[in-house]
Amino acid sequence: MEYVSALILPGLLVLLFTRVTYNRIIGLVLTVALIAGSVYKGYTSTFVLIVIDAFSLTAGFWLAAKMRPRAVKNS
Repeated sequence: MEYVSALILPGLLVLLFTRVTYNRIIGLVLTVALIAGSVYKGYTSTFVLIVIDAFSLTAGFWLAAKMRPRAVKNS
């Protein structure tokens, strides 16, 4: 369950924060800060989970970049 959550949730958080702040860099930074806090507190226990989180962050950042031109175009 941890691995599935690590694969999906960080990417969704990047998308959520990007939609809220209208800036994908800030969305990425906020998500990285949340993950860094969870690693510091010990909730992320293995290196593999950190790598999966990084992959999900990258995918979410890429999707946020794809989402942005469409949102600007419709405005």
